[in-house]
Formats: sequence, C-alpha cells, structure tokens
Amino acid sequence: MKKALFLYALAITALLLCTLRHYRSENRRLEQNQTALTSDLHHYRTRLGEEAASAQALRLRCAEFERLRDADAERIRALGIRLRRLEAASKHVTRTEVTLRAPLGDSLLQPAAPTQDPLRRTPHEALLPDSLRRFRWSDPWVTVEGILGRDSVACRIESRDTLRQIVHRIPRRFLFIRWGTKALRQEIISSNPHTRIVYSEYIRIER
Repeated sequence: MKKALFLYALAITALLLCTLRHYRSENRRLEQNQTALTSDLHHYRTRLGEEAASAQALRLRCAEFERLRDADAERIRALGIRLRRLEAASKHVTRTEVTLRAPLGDSLLQPAAPTQDPLRRTPHEALLPDSLRRFRWSDPWVTVEGILGRDSVACRIESRDTLRQIVHRIPRRFLFIRWGTKALRQEIISSNPHTRIVYSEYIRIER
C-alpha cells in the first residue's frame, strides 16, 4: 500500500513539474512575442557597407498563426500547403529610391516623311515631332531608360536586388555564462544600395 502511495505521489509530482515547465515555457514565449511586436525594425550597415535590418522573430502556434495572420494563411493554402506542415513564414517589404541625372539625346527613330506641301498634311502628320529624345541611366543595380515625346514619356525601370535572410539564436546570459535561448532574431541584408528595408517579419511555428 505504501509503495503504491509512493508511486502515486511520485507520478503526481512529475506531472506537476511537467505542467510547471510547460507554463514557464509558454510565459517566456508570450513575453518574447510581446517584445517582438512592440520593438521597431533596427537598421544598420554591415562591414561590407550593405543595408541591413534586424527584427525579433515571432513564435506562434498553428492556430495562432491562422487567427492572427489570416491573409497569409489563405495565401499558403492557395499554394496547396497545409498549415499543420508549416515550419516558418517570413515577409519583407523594401523600398527602392534613386535620384539621377541623365543626358538627353536624339533617338534613331524618325517619323515617316510627311506630305511635301504643309497645307496638305494630314492632322496626324502635323503632330509628328521631328525627332524623339532618348535618355538612359544605369548602375550595377538599377537601369532607367526611356523616350521623351512631345507630350508624353515612355520609360522602363529595372531594379536588381538580392535579399539574404539569417535567423539566429540569442542565448540567455548571466555574467559570462550563456545558456538556453532568450529569443530568435533575423537579419535581412540587401545588396542594392538604393533599397531600404521598411518592414520585416519572421514567424516560427511552434508545436
């Protein structure tokens, strides 16, 4: 009888310890999420001079992700992926801004030869410019080119960028001792110097 009571007490103690550990882990997760939601995106330059941003990761359960990020959940389903198979999801917003000066030059495009007699020109021929003006500017990341007409401009803009994402663990610290995980952070690096990262979010799905 005493042995059975001892085993019962031992099982209850183990269950209470597991429950306490679970609640402590949940409290830490919720605290980290509160910090992530209230902290701003931190911008800095890498040692290579590249634009970078740092943000703390969110740790959500599948049901929380579906409730709090319903639009993202719909897009994931549209890909044919079940949410319960999701490991992580990230979203980044960038803005590219370029200030430039480019010389103007005559293009090689010439209008069809109009009727010789100015009085007998059609209305379309009378509106044709003698020539169009072309401009072009480029660097390794952005190309801008276009043609200026009499009352309009045709323009093509091409921007090239590479975004690199690094997710890393921040350990807990006490004096010189480091252990466990205090938070997850992500670093986003843009290779385009004209680009600024204006929003970044990384969500890891907890089981």
